[in-house]
Amino acid sequence: MPESDARPKKNFFISYNKADLAWAEWIAQQLEKVGGYTVIVQAWDFRPGGNFVLDMHRAVQTCERTLAVLSPDYLTSVFTAPEWAAAFGADSTGFAQKLVPVRVRDCKPDGLLANIVSIDLLNMNAADVSKTLLAGVQRGPVDRTTPRPFPGMAQAAAHPQPRPLGMLPDIWNVPHLRNPNFTEPGTWLAEMRATLVAGRPASLAGLGGVGKTQLAVEYAYRHAGDYALVWWLRSEQPAALAAEYAGLAHKLELPEKDAPQQPVIIAAVRDALRHRRDWLLVFDNANSPDEIRGYLPGAGGHVLITSRQPAWGGLGQRVEVKKWPPAVSVEFLLKRTGLADAAAAAEIARELDHLPLALEQAAAYLETTGGTLVGYLPLFRKHQVQVFKHVEPGSDYPSTVATTWEISFQQLEKDSPAGAALLNLCAFFAPDAIPRDMIAGGAEFLPEPLRAAAGDALGFDDAVAAIRRYSLIETGGDSTLSLHRLVQAVIRDRLGEEGRKQWAEAAVKVVNKAFPFESDDVRTWKECDRLLPHAVAATDFAEPLGVGMVAAARLINHMGMYSWGRAEYALAKAAYERALAIFRKFLGDDHRNTKTVRENLESLPP
Repeated sequence: MPESDARPKKNFFISYNKADLAWAEWIAQQLEKVGGYTVIVQAWDFRPGGNFVLDMHRAVQTCERTLAVLSPDYLTSVFTAPEWAAAFGADSTGFAQKLVPVRVRDCKPDGLLANIVSIDLLNMNAADVSKTLLAGVQRGPVDRTTPRPFPGMAQAAAHPQPRPLGMLPDIWNVPHLRNPNFTEPGTWLAEMRATLVAGRPASLAGLGGVGKTQLAVEYAYRHAGDYALVWWLRSEQPAALAAEYAGLAHKLELPEKDAPQQPVIIAAVRDALRHRRDWLLVFDNANSPDEIRGYLPGAGGHVLITSRQPAWGGLGQRVEVKKWPPAVSVEFLLKRTGLADAAAAAEIARELDHLPLALEQAAAYLETTGGTLVGYLPLFRKHQVQVFKHVEPGSDYPSTVATTWEISFQQLEKDSPAGAALLNLCAFFAPDAIPRDMIAGGAEFLPEPLRAAAGDALGFDDAVAAIRRYSLIETGGDSTLSLHRLVQAVIRDRLGEEGRKQWAEAAVKVVNKAFPFESDDVRTWKECDRLLPHAVAATDFAEPLGVGMVAAARLINHMGMYSWGRAEYALAKAAYERALAIFRKFLGDDHRNTKTVRENLESLPP
């Protein structure tokens, strides 16, 4: 007997694009729990290590019908077409209803799909969506005998319609308007939705400025029709969080709403939410799990958290929000500004390292000044963070790049002086893959308390952990540290001239000690490659400030030797000339270092 015949038949195979995972899972749950059907869903039934093609073949063969979750992503995917085509081929007349298209987002099927009547789930609330879905998949004749109410005004008033999607619930306090320029480069909203539908809190974690709050705002508006209560809680300050949470008691008309003891009100709100399922709580800018744990009902509705703190695993499912991909950054700049210079937009996006907040502020600056994309580039390269200070915060992003991280910097200085000092030091290296062993090896050049922390593995770990609590730094599996280049720029700006001199000197001396002496020897090239970006950055910062000049010249000379060994003679010549000028100025013509570099320069081929 063929394998497909030996398996018990299922009612539906859910065919969907990954962008619509949340919809696919919700539909599957409605069919199983409410409709009593059996389903196969890739996310639930295809296990790691299995053969995807074989699993897909078995699913199509095992299920009586295929339900296609229609959206723009589904219709343009080359992978979903064979799934619905198999069902269509087995029932081209539609008599057996083997293919059931369900439209969950605005889209227009074409070709063969255009001729099949779909179940439309747009513009209705969650209850009606479920009824429409179950009625649509039911086989057999439509009930023609049940009396329908007269659709006149009096009847409409007596039987008000459920609130459609897009209308806000009666209990709603989201303090942000919906962003007309909202851009989502990945599947974060779908991940959030899937997590919440599964009954777990979803925590959006990431660096300030990557758009965590914007994602939460978009989710609240997009799914407003699913909730009767959406309550936004500004969670940075414990006292403000407690007051806003307690304020919900008045909206819920709880008997305890005017109790003199705030903990009594909070407990009443928490208990009331525990006994209903139609709510969404948004804890925006939460500092830690411990600060919000006491507010969680533990059951019922949905909890969404935004935070710079990455450690939320014990409380909910973390959705890591990162900077945008290059193509998305360019698309946003062109759309937001109405300009057409894609090459200049790509350059700006690279300079801003694809940070959504910075991209929005660049666009706002151009909108305000009437400037061009190509004109913005030299302006930003010259003035960096100062440009952002000339942009008024907007409703979409209420803070500027210049202020977004300031509270994190200040709190880090209180929590971990060594961590704050480490962050200052890293602002004078290249932004990516900063070796921890390079810093530890140069601990003698660092001021306290960083010197002690860098020289002790446990102390170093503590300093890094303190920075990571604010998502200001990322750690690599190769014992490296990375941070956003705009975080570096803001740190350098806030240090002031004396602070910049102190940390630029420390950085160049740290790299100088680590960089191989025999840099023209092929055996050192792997280490040279690892340190070269930081050598370039450290010398570029130190030289204009006039600090650590002897160390800088030595480092530049060895970069030249490395280039000479790699037959990059033009680069070697430029490095030797630069090092020679510094040595002559600070050590004189007769110093051995000066003579060595002069000999290196003379040894270059013509």
